[in-house]
Amino acid sequence: MTGQLFINGRIMTDAGLHAGEVLVRDGRIVAVGRSGEIDAAAPRYDLGGNLLLPGFIDTQVNGGGDALFNADPSVATIARIGAAHRRYGTTGFLPTLISDDLSIVAAALTAMRAAIAAGVPGVLGAHIEGPFLSDERGGIHDTDHFRRLDSDGFDVLTAPGAGRVLVTLAPEMVDTTAIGALVAAGLKLAAGHTNATFDEMQAALSAGVTGITHLFNAMSPMTSRAPGVAGAALLSDAYCGIIVDGKHVHPAVLEVALRSRSHDRFMLVTDAMPCVGGNRVAFDLQGKTIEVRDGACYDASGRLAGSDLDMATAVRNCVDLLELDLSVASRMASGNPAAFLGLGEETGRIAPGLRADFVLLDDGLEVLETWIGGVADDAARD
Repeated sequence: MTGQLFINGRIMTDAGLHAGEVLVRDGRIVAVGRSGEIDAAAPRYDLGGNLLLPGFIDTQVNGGGDALFNADPSVATIARIGAAHRRYGTTGFLPTLISDDLSIVAAALTAMRAAIAAGVPGVLGAHIEGPFLSDERGGIHDTDHFRRLDSDGFDVLTAPGAGRVLVTLAPEMVDTTAIGALVAAGLKLAAGHTNATFDEMQAALSAGVTGITHLFNAMSPMTSRAPGVAGAALLSDAYCGIIVDGKHVHPAVLEVALRSRSHDRFMLVTDAMPCVGGNRVAFDLQGKTIEVRDGACYDASGRLAGSDLDMATAVRNCVDLLELDLSVASRMASGNPAAFLGLGEETGRIAPGLRADFVLLDDGLEVLETWIGGVADDAARD
């Protein structure tokens, strides 16, 4: 096949931005070079001098396009969520199920595997956020679903099939032996919605937990005599998901975190709800009415319930609110989550051999186009 040569762009590579071009064949990146370096008989796509970044990877996506994964854990819902978020540069995502009955967890994982088999663009696996969580840090979750991990839960989570399975759990609800067994079965584990002590969190990290779900939210805080989950997270090498919407965490708190450890262990997440890419200003979440106002989602008591955030906005907020360089924000949106999921040699960067997952942005960091496996969004809809 002749492939396609993307020209006249500012390409975000591991070395940073440079004027250049990218050759793609069969959905893979064949070559990346400076302008005029690649000699290939292939159709040209003129990027118009705009920014070509690795497509964004979101590991926490509850909904989008007026669809909610908990309400209908199906292939159709996954496809609708993926299409909605693709408009904002997301080319890889984990549809996310918050705490529910084990039968719904099983249905969600079955739907994820079927979506991958059906070739739904962008779906990489699923994120099961609960129900093995702490009553004391339940947040918007329905605590009636909370439970300790037992053999039934283990069997549901470890059923064979395609895709990356990320599970958020509270370390105090799952013993370290079970954590090790889940990791041995191929799952990725993150701590969240937890009131664990510093020592409990360190034990969980040693047992195989490698992620932190929405750092600072729904977890024991760091205080002078009790470092808590937040303190243990910042002292660890775990990948910390952060919601950069100016609502979930004060920008100054995020700046403190970012100055405390390597940027390559932070990843942007949206925790998005159905309103992202949709038209609804209110929706039902497990019997609670959630309203969207001022760029956030709230229940009747004013408690945050996921977000109205998309990945392109999260990247812009990193640049505008946190004053991060675009190259850092790009890695937090793409390369870092890919590495966390064990997909760093498959996607998340613009480099030869990787899948051609791109997002084209203008100078205002607004999305112009996306490609998943070299296929443009417009082509995917035809």
